[in-house]
Amino acid sequence: MAVAVAAAAASIAPAAPEPGKQAPFRRVVIDAGHGGKDEGATAASGLLEKELVLDVSKRLAGLLKKQKLQVVLTRESDEFVPLEVRTSRANDARGDLFISIHANAATSRRARGIETYFVSLEASDAASRRVADRENEALGRSAAASPAVDPFLALLGDMISTDHMVDSNTFAKLAQAELADLDAASSRGVKQAPFVVLMGVQMPAALIEIGFLSNRDDAQSLARREHRQRIAEALERAVVAFGKRYDARRGIAAVSR
Repeated sequence: MAVAVAAAAASIAPAAPEPGKQAPFRRVVIDAGHGGKDEGATAASGLLEKELVLDVSKRLAGLLKKQKLQVVLTRESDEFVPLEVRTSRANDARGDLFISIHANAATSRRARGIETYFVSLEASDAASRRVADRENEALGRSAAASPAVDPFLALLGDMISTDHMVDSNTFAKLAQAELADLDAASSRGVKQAPFVVLMGVQMPAALIEIGFLSNRDDAQSLARREHRQRIAEALERAVVAFGKRYDARRGIAAVSR
């Protein structure tokens, strides 16, 4: 996985913007977690994370296109996409926002709810660290390596913290607030963890765990199309709100969509 992280490091520096011009918020990269041989979490019913998150990602993409935003999906079918390909697709697209969509799992079947992450070299808590380890392993990175002593991750972390941390935090809070409206009792809040996929992209980024497939109630909700649509609509509202703040913070006049 060191090669993949090194590749991400090589591509992290953004292209210099055209002098005197600031482009408005317009392009969103949606990353459906897992895929192909990597099935991700599995519910007792047989519902697979890779299928669930691809469905939600496509629903979100359709909604954002209706908002006249440009959308790039890191995968559009049941295929395994390595870390370096996910990040290169996002960076080549020069997105303004990167959203990685996943479903959670835990040894305790009582754990449930939605949580949103933005990147940090230090996890918010032990549970957040376990989530990051699981997702990083799925992408092929050994969980044995500690970000605190990994020079590539340290480099990436420094760049992201200076360039994108504020915007990533802003979007994470907006997304979690919208998703919490679906079921406030199950909101697990905004957290930070060392997700390699978030470190590899050169834009504001967040990873969203839309529920626990290991929990019966969450899994039953996620199996329903109408619930997946509500999740996509909540994320659509968060993206639109973020886009307005993104432009306002850069002094860009509101864009008519």
